[in-house]
Amino acid sequence: MGNKTALGSDHRGLALKKHISVILDTMGIETDDMGVFTDDAADYPLIAKNVARAVSTHTCSRGILICGSGIGMSIVANKFFGVRAALCSSVENARKSRQHNDANVLVLGQDIDEETIEHILRVWFETPFEGGRHQRRLDQIRAIELENFKNTF
Repeated sequence: MGNKTALGSDHRGLALKKHISVILDTMGIETDDMGVFTDDAADYPLIAKNVARAVSTHTCSRGILICGSGIGMSIVANKFFGVRAALCSSVENARKSRQHNDANVLVLGQDIDEETIEHILRVWFETPFEGGRHQRRLDQIRAIELENFKNTF
């Protein structure tokens, strides 16, 4: 499994993505920036697809997506097998997404202030999955993914 974190945003999340990249660098987390690179209008599904595919195929161990609200990116990312994308707007959401859901993609809206973003990132990367009863639920999610895959083809 790749030990990098895939990073992507649409044009509305570009400034925050740049800020996040600096924070991750200071945390010693290697990133693979999958765009966008300019503030020209961009379609978020294409960026979310690239980040989610990198996590789904284990090219990257985690991913971070940023767009205006984070909702669209979440919808796209969760279409990929094995991706557990969590839209987090608070430190507590980030903590629970890791403890209970073993989230491997963090999705953010671009309106979160910079101080909160840094706390969210630190908590999301430092919080371990608790396992236990939560593993049973992840196993159920995996079974649903497999069932849907088999029924699609």
